[in-house]
Amino acid sequence: MVEGEVIAFVALSAVEIGAAIMVVTARKLVHNVFWLALTLITIAGIYVLFRSEFIALIQIIVYAGTVPILFLFGIMLTRRKIMEEPHESQ
Repeated sequence: MVEGEVIAFVALSAVEIGAAIMVVTARKLVHNVFWLALTLITIAGIYVLFRSEFIALIQIIVYAGTVPILFLFGIMLTRRKIMEEPHESQ
């Protein structure tokens, strides 16, 4: 009989691999950031399965919490306005 931890590990690993593939194949940069956050959160879940709760907490706070936010700020600050309003001629 397979233990629940093994099933959880396989499920988290499958989600992580799927999200990692989506990070490199998604067309929109914002979607890549969200897939990256999901990948980092599933890594934290695997740490919990390994009974390393402190490392999982640090993984969520430092990596899953701040890295995607920094990427999003970088995207917002460097991208030009896509939908600019045309100037009205009078």
